[in-house]
Amino acid sequence: MAVEYDVVIIGGGSGGLVVASAAAQLKAKVALVERDRLGGDCLWFGCVPSKSFIHAARIAYEVKNAQRFGIYTEDPEIDFAKAMGHVHQAQAAIEPHDSPERFRGLGVEVIFGEGQFIDEKTFEVDGRQLNARAFVVSTGSRAAIPPIQGIKEAGFLTNEQVFSLEQCPQSLAVIGSGPIGCELGQSFHRLGSKVSIISSRDQILPKEDREAAAVVQQQFESEGIEILTKTRPDRVEVADGKKVLWMGDRQVGAFDEILVSTGRVPNVESLNLQAAGVQVGKQGIEVNEKLQTSNSRIYACGDVIGGYQFTHVAGYEASVVLKNALFFPLSKADYRVIPWSTFTDPELARVGLSEEQAKNRYGDDVYILKQDFAGVDRAIAEAATSGFAKIIATGKGDILGAHIVGPSAGELIHEVVLAMSNKLKVSSLSGIHVYPTLAEVNSKTALQFTKQKYAKNQTLQGFLEKFFSWRRSF
Repeated sequence: MAVEYDVVIIGGGSGGLVVASAAAQLKAKVALVERDRLGGDCLWFGCVPSKSFIHAARIAYEVKNAQRFGIYTEDPEIDFAKAMGHVHQAQAAIEPHDSPERFRGLGVEVIFGEGQFIDEKTFEVDGRQLNARAFVVSTGSRAAIPPIQGIKEAGFLTNEQVFSLEQCPQSLAVIGSGPIGCELGQSFHRLGSKVSIISSRDQILPKEDREAAAVVQQQFESEGIEILTKTRPDRVEVADGKKVLWMGDRQVGAFDEILVSTGRVPNVESLNLQAAGVQVGKQGIEVNEKLQTSNSRIYACGDVIGGYQFTHVAGYEASVVLKNALFFPLSKADYRVIPWSTFTDPELARVGLSEEQAKNRYGDDVYILKQDFAGVDRAIAEAATSGFAKIIATGKGDILGAHIVGPSAGELIHEVVLAMSNKLKVSSLSGIHVYPTLAEVNSKTALQFTKQKYAKNQTLQGFLEKFFSWRRSF
């Protein structure tokens, strides 16, 4: 039997939409299946609403603290509903780009409904059987709920409910200190909540450079956010209208709301992947370098495969899947240069290896280059001197990784990303930069490489000393 479609995409989030759009424009016959609404977590529960929320919170913070620049105002009145309205306006402005109408206009058959595989080459949705030369699973992930006794009965929020709040909770416990917990925790605090961030580890942002994460934690504490480390609540009780968290016999605190941000789990349960011969591991659907599953005609990308769970990575993986699914499976995913940013204030961005990873892999042939924002004139002019840039390189000048914590770190990291992607030496970053700009932090950091190399080269120092002594004798 001839196949009905060139590709059937299951899941209308970031990865699925990239595949659908590009495949249709290449004149492939495409079906896109989505059980809810197009846009996925990024538009509805992730990047777009969270960054809009962060922006509103940052404005509130700047107004409250304007006196440091000689500008005096009354304490601002925060209308939380209007702040959340800004979030919804941003979503409404972006939504048409992800709308069914746009994709149908491109030639994609958009099908709404929940479906499952019935065999290795057929996907059924609402009684209709779809067969294709290739399938792409991009169903995303959802919040992992920790095994805390009584939490379901007490009630809690995840990123899927938090942007529907109409009132700011007076007190908020954030369980989990990764990017989502830290971004939203700081924002709720700035908009009026008394926030406690609860981390099971000994620091917040445990996947980040320890020194960089400490800068963010110091800012949190200066704002009055409570940081509870090495704390893992095991039960919740409701008392006097509050949700009381306990760890053993110790009361962690009593709160109006609890926000859970303790990781993600892949959305695979309803797909009947076993019938399609697709293997699923603890992190998600298992794929090879070509992003093929154990069934070579089925591909997967985005959060559903675990790994780097970012919108930009899902988009990159979708580009690999597109070429392999539509043409020949020759392209391989390359994760050597994957940047990401946590949009706290200050921001924290990174790419490549950490200092510890680099030293474990390369031993003594590692140079740690560091420049504080306190030494960057634009940062001084804007009173934004907390933080630093750190670039990790080999003795030959190859860039292994970079970490920036400070103002606009998520923007500044891209210069390093470009250099790494094109395998440029760290010296390439030390070229002319506009003065005064925050981007000078990259050139100043890169210049540390030359200084450190010179400091280690006693032979060169001796030669230069003799050379200039000889020159002065004439």
